[in-house]
Amino acid sequence: MSVWHELVGQERAVAELARAAEPGSPAMTHAWLLTGPPGSGRSNAARAFAAALLAPGQDRDAPDVRRALGGTHESMTVLSTQKSVISIDEVRSLVATAHQAPVNAPWRVVIIEDADRMAERTSNVLLKAIEEPPPQTVWILCAPSPQDVLTTIRSRCRSVTLRVPSPQAVAALLESSAGIDQDTARWAAHASQSHIGRARRLATAPNARSERAVVLDIPRQLRSVGSTVRLAARIVDVAKERAKERTEERNAQEKERLLRTLGVEAGTRVPPSARAQIRRLEEEQKRRDVRARNDELDSIFIELLSLYRDVLALQLGAESGRINVEEDERIASLAAEGDANATLMRIDVLRQARERLGTTMAPALIVESAFIGLSNPWITA
Repeated sequence: MSVWHELVGQERAVAELARAAEPGSPAMTHAWLLTGPPGSGRSNAARAFAAALLAPGQDRDAPDVRRALGGTHESMTVLSTQKSVISIDEVRSLVATAHQAPVNAPWRVVIIEDADRMAERTSNVLLKAIEEPPPQTVWILCAPSPQDVLTTIRSRCRSVTLRVPSPQAVAALLESSAGIDQDTARWAAHASQSHIGRARRLATAPNARSERAVVLDIPRQLRSVGSTVRLAARIVDVAKERAKERTEERNAQEKERLLRTLGVEAGTRVPPSARAQIRRLEEEQKRRDVRARNDELDSIFIELLSLYRDVLALQLGAESGRINVEEDERIASLAAEGDANATLMRIDVLRQARERLGTTMAPALIVESAFIGLSNPWITA
C-alpha cells in the first residue's frame, strides 16, 4: 500500500510531491508550504511526503514508513501545537534540530503543522533558517492558505494546494482502511463535511453518533429564554468535561516527566528552585485546556452550521449536496418554521459565535448569545 493512500481526492498534489520525493529529483527543494481548508489533509500530506523522503521506494507497511507516518522517525521532527500561538522558543528549538545530520535516512525533515500560528517575530526566526538551510534538511509548513504565512517565508517555499475531498472518496477510504460498513461510512463522510479525521471518529467512536444527535436537537429545545440559558450552561459544562477528558491524562504525564527530570520524587515537597518551571508548565497547560474547551464548542457550532446550511438549501429548492443525509424530518421541520432570510441570520449568529471563541469573551456568554440568536434571530439583527 502506498504512503499516499489516505490522501484521497488529492491526485495533483500527490503527483507533485511524489515526483519531488524521488531520489535525485530536480523537482526537490528545501522548503514546502502545504495549504488547504480544514479537512483537506494537510498534516497527512506532510507526513506522507516525509515518509516518501525518509524511506524512498518503501510501502506503507515498512517500519521506517510507519515511524514517519506516526511522526516518530529519528530523522523527523513534528511541531503540532494545541496552543493559539507557536512560541519563539519552540521555533528556535526546531532550527537547532534542523542543523543535525539525518540518521538512517537521506534527509532530516522538520514539519510545522500550524505555521499560521506564528507571530511575525517568530516567523522571522524561521525565515533565517529557511534562507540558509543545511543541504540535507527539508522544511514542510502547513497552513490553511498561503496568505496565512509571512510573505517572505511564502516566497521561499514551494507551494502545494490541497482541496477538500468528495464525500464519496472519504467514504471509500473509511471502508477500505477501517473496515467501516457502507452506510456508516457514507453517513460519517457527509456529516464530517469530508473532514477525514472527523469522519473516522464519527464512524468508529462508540458515542459519536448519539453525541451529534444531541447537538442537532439543540434548536428544538430553544423554546424560552429560561430554557435557552439553562441549555447554554449545560453545553458549556459538557464542552469542559470533554476537553478535560482529552487533556487531563496528558497534563498529568507532562508534570510527572518534568518532576522526574527535576529530581523531585512523587508525593514529596517541591523545592523552591523547581517551582518556576512547574508554574510555567501549568500555565501552558491551562492555555491548552482553554483551547481544547473552545475546540469542543467550535465543533458544536460547526454541526449546527451544517444543519442550518441544509435547512437553507431546502428553503431555496436545492436538492443535492446535503450534509445531514439522515435528518430529512428535522431539516424539513426547521425549514417550515421560517424563511431563508431567518435561516441566513441564524447562520450569521453561528459565524459570529465561532469568531468570539478567539476573544476573551466568557464561553458561557458566547454560547448563551448564540442560542438566543438561534431561537429568535431578529433580536440580534
